[in-house]
Amino acid sequence: MSNEHTSQPASGASDTFIYVAAALAALNGLLFGFDTGVISGAFLYIQETFTMSSFVESVVVSGALVGAVFGAAVGGRLADRIGRRRLILVGAAVFFVGSFIMAVAPTVEILIVGRIIDGVAIGFASMVGPLYISEISPPKIRGSLVSLNQLAVTMGILVSYFVNYAFADGPILALAQDVLGAAGWRWMLGAGMVPALILGVAMLWMPESPRWLVEKGREQEARNVLSRTRSEQQIGDEISEIKETARKQSGTGLSDLTKSWLRPALVVGVGLAAFQQVTGINTVIYYAPTILESTGFNNSASILATVGIGVVNVGMTVVAVLLMDRLGRRPLLLTGLAGMSLTLTALGVAFFLPGLSGVVGWAALVSLMFYVAFFAIGLGPVFWLMISEIYPLKVRGTAMGVVTVVNWAANLLVALTFLQLIDVLGQSWTFWLYAGLSVAALVFTYYLVPETKGRSLEEIEADLRESALGSETTGDAFGSGSSTDDD
Repeated sequence: MSNEHTSQPASGASDTFIYVAAALAALNGLLFGFDTGVISGAFLYIQETFTMSSFVESVVVSGALVGAVFGAAVGGRLADRIGRRRLILVGAAVFFVGSFIMAVAPTVEILIVGRIIDGVAIGFASMVGPLYISEISPPKIRGSLVSLNQLAVTMGILVSYFVNYAFADGPILALAQDVLGAAGWRWMLGAGMVPALILGVAMLWMPESPRWLVEKGREQEARNVLSRTRSEQQIGDEISEIKETARKQSGTGLSDLTKSWLRPALVVGVGLAAFQQVTGINTVIYYAPTILESTGFNNSASILATVGIGVVNVGMTVVAVLLMDRLGRRPLLLTGLAGMSLTLTALGVAFFLPGLSGVVGWAALVSLMFYVAFFAIGLGPVFWLMISEIYPLKVRGTAMGVVTVVNWAANLLVALTFLQLIDVLGQSWTFWLYAGLSVAALVFTYYLVPETKGRSLEEIEADLRESALGSETTGDAFGSGSSTDDD
């Protein structure tokens, strides 16, 4: 079934509005990425300020992940209850407060509280950013626009690396200390207040999701939002399509997600959420300097190499954004996972051959860069896009909340177990374990993950319902096939 009227913006002006709205909402991803990356550099200097046991050190690092699990758990329901835009505003305010608390923390306990508060905001941001963008975007460019969120995540990580470098030593730190006398790590963590403030102020001028407005019975407001991006005919057709979809739905509880027709979508979302983390990406984000240092790089070289990895991450995410609506979701996922499997295997081999100790550092660095590159064109952006597309409107926020909780829980598991796995299995077998999990993700994707390119959110839901009833669709049942809308 084709639905071309919803895939073309009404004018050049409407194009501009969509891109601006999506870019501003994608700042949620920048907060996500900044918080993920900034602690790696700040922690080296936090240890000089506070005396901590190894357990307390792990709590400081992983505190944000604990908060993110909670934020994601409640964020889905909040997004359905108070709206996508309001939750973004709440998240920006919470992140600002958490960053401020960390910057001025007089004790390690207060620092941990700030980390957890920041994490709650990240839990909100990680699910509501893609959700908001997906619901304001026309189908033909939805993939690229939602992927801006993942691009912003990678840019946030890269920005955090530069902030860490700037306040680690040198003239910028000297100037900052002359002004306020604060330690460098306080400036690193406090810098998160800046993007939070920008996001909060910018979203004051942005509209609510038209799909959420229709679901809440605020049709005229939804029409006003859609008028910026659609013609009158397109507005009428899209409103009717959203209302027809909403009439088929009942309830917003967790129990709805276990209904037989929704179960395949839940399996896909939960599976991709877990695989995105257990295939090892955050071992690179959190521990890249540690990994490279173990191969013979000195401290400064390890930090510089980490910046290089961050640049690769951003660059390849840009490639994914450009290709998402041309090639589709499945081809990028399958290519990325195949590449991740091979590069993780190569990384394990680099550590397994002590006779190559003179080049093992460079082999590890090249393997890490290619691994990040393949993640950035596939599992990184496609996961967040897919979960914003495959769930029905009435339970979309709740479903994304559940899936995001799984994602953050898996993130926490990897962060807490990586060094222990290295101790027990050794570096080679640890990376080979991640390679095996990447192969499992490849098989999972091949058999279960659907193609959603060029389809409206309502068409995707219709396919989901029809496939559950055993009906044949015109292009693909949920979980297989490809879209014909753009062909």
